[in-house]
Amino acid sequence: MADERILSAIPLEDDATVELSLRPRRLREYIGQQKVKANLDISIAAARKRRETLDHVLLFGPPGLGKTTLANIIANEMDAAMRSTSGPALEKPGDLVAIITNLEKGDTLFIDEIHRLPAPVEEVLYSAMEDFYIDVVIGQGPAARTLKVELPHFTLIGATTRAGLLSAPLRARFGIVHRLDFYDVESLEIIVRRSSDILGIEVTADGSHEIARRSRGTPRIANRLLRRVRDFAEVKREGKIDVTIAREALEMLEVDEFGLDEIDRKLLTTIIERFSGGPVGVGALASSIAEDRGTIEDLYEPYLIQIGFLQRTPRGRVASKLAYDHLGYASGASRRQTDLFS
Repeated sequence: MADERILSAIPLEDDATVELSLRPRRLREYIGQQKVKANLDISIAAARKRRETLDHVLLFGPPGLGKTTLANIIANEMDAAMRSTSGPALEKPGDLVAIITNLEKGDTLFIDEIHRLPAPVEEVLYSAMEDFYIDVVIGQGPAARTLKVELPHFTLIGATTRAGLLSAPLRARFGIVHRLDFYDVESLEIIVRRSSDILGIEVTADGSHEIARRSRGTPRIANRLLRRVRDFAEVKREGKIDVTIAREALEMLEVDEFGLDEIDRKLLTTIIERFSGGPVGVGALASSIAEDRGTIEDLYEPYLIQIGFLQRTPRGRVASKLAYDHLGYASGASRRQTDLFS
């Protein structure tokens, strides 16, 4: 279900090719995340000045905010080649060994979803990251022996949506750690206008604002909505996107003014109607809407909490007064919520 949502921050099938053309290639072209940019700019400049490889970098935050884009930018800024893989793809230590033994000095290794690395693979990374060597076992049984293989200095960039699942030893080996936050509407407007220029889409200032404010603070979703609104404009109008066309298209896609879709509204409605507004455990909530617990925690909750529609308490999830008002429910439940937190 989550994989098919137009508002899913997970890349869809038709995103891959388009995203490559829209991704900025240098730090100065990267929009938003000002604190992260400023800190990375200093770290990169210092490493280049000392003619050293950059410290290992961990980027975490909700999907669709530009972790992979930043990894590519870091490699470009360091004039380094980049090898990319993901945690689930590295099933055994030999898979990782095959990659890192082929790295050259200064190269960058990007591991997406690094929290999903199997424990044996993660243990190989410890010595590779800290001391730049790995132990390779040659042979089997009593005749087996261990060979220490020196590695060139490289930069590991890890990306994760769930930093809490990283083991403490692995996290401690990253010298640079940055969290990416949801974007504000102004930054997303700039992204929409930049993407429209690259894709040759004519969009007005109020049209780009309408798309940006319904994009859940996520550039990937903003670019996806831009393409869907373009389709609507080309079929129903003359191709130019203004605020009226943007609203008509997004209403047809069931994306409301807060960037919520049918699944978000179903989640909030379930909490309000079936659990009296909460608190409700995420397991019970997942069962009620027939959704995976991890999907709720990774994809739905972060944005709903960010805009104040959902509250996470020690006793469970609670729908806020804002959610009641937005969905048209009587807000008398707000008094009960006040008692809950008092």
